[in-house]
Amino acid sequence: MYNTILVPVDISEDPLTDNAIKHAEYLAKISNAKIHLFHAVPDISRFSVSYSYHYDLLNAFAKKAIANSEEELKKVIEKIDLPESRLSFSVAFGSPRDKVLSTAREIGADLIVVGSRRPDISTHLLGSNASGIVGYANISVLVVR
Repeated sequence: MYNTILVPVDISEDPLTDNAIKHAEYLAKISNAKIHLFHAVPDISRFSVSYSYHYDLLNAFAKKAIANSEEELKKVIEKIDLPESRLSFSVAFGSPRDKVLSTAREIGADLIVVGSRRPDISTHLLGSNASGIVGYANISVLVVR
């Protein structure tokens, strides 16, 4: 049914991530699909321009943020009950919605499984990232709570 399932991961939101991964793992097992985990690190370039931070300092921060995120994703992958050959991950800087959608295109995903927290009045039915992904995706999106 599915070949490649993309799971956006917020490494600071374990329950949100765990629920989405459980669903993706189940779907991957029954359809022999691959799972690709993805984490978006907030883009700090606007912050740097506004506050005139030095490029070297920001570059060091960026490398550390990527390395930390990759280590956290490796820990998450270790918990998934699938062969290593069917698991992958990536990290990028930028808006979660935009980066999830571009990653889905890049890896040829045919399903996005995204966790969503309880919405507030401004996001109505979904969390803001889940809402943006659902609204702009051109592939199926499963929202898990």
